[in-house]
Amino acid sequence: MSAPGFMPGRVIAFEGGEGAGKSTQARLLAAALAARGIDAVITREPGGTPGAEAIRRLLLDTAGEGWQPRAEALLFAAARADHVERLIRPALAAGNWVICDRFVDSSRAYQGAAGGLGDEAIMALHRFGSDGLLPDCTVLIAVSPEVAAVRLARRDAGGADRIGGRPAEFHAEVAAAFAAFAAAEPARFAAIDGDGSEQETHAAVLAALAPLL
Repeated sequence: MSAPGFMPGRVIAFEGGEGAGKSTQARLLAAALAARGIDAVITREPGGTPGAEAIRRLLLDTAGEGWQPRAEALLFAAARADHVERLIRPALAAGNWVICDRFVDSSRAYQGAAGGLGDEAIMALHRFGSDGLLPDCTVLIAVSPEVAAVRLARRDAGGADRIGGRPAEFHAEVAAAFAAFAAAEPARFAAIDGDGSEQETHAAVLAALAPLL
């Protein structure tokens, strides 16, 4: 039984395409939670643990020929399994919130939909590797291609990573997949318009998460 006043941990995932502002909104949310006395851990995927960060480098490095789709999906699933086991579940057990820049829905969109592997293959890997853990709320930040292009030009002045640098058609398929997920699972997803300022988007995120606060 939980102690009186104990608040259970939550998993909040920020999802969206390249340049959506996920990392910025994760930081703003953590600060807002801290102001409310809620401890939060900010993390990312792939990554979050030493092993998962090593896999991240393998996945995103632009050197070499890269990975074929099944190998890429397996690497993402392996990174996530380590992340869930070593960071996310212990944080939840301690009553902390976990704010994650990408989670399984990115694999569903990038490898499952745009990569052609299908949703069931990705979710089968997730059930095996991470016991099917899903966020309490997945905040999908949608931005127009024009806004994303401006942000990416500023962010990726030194060059995009292997996945970010894929063709525009690939990223359009990713965006369509995210929109379809949000429409199919409205209880878990909160769709946010990210074309406005950082603070406007942050206000919309807090409004969406109000039921959990």
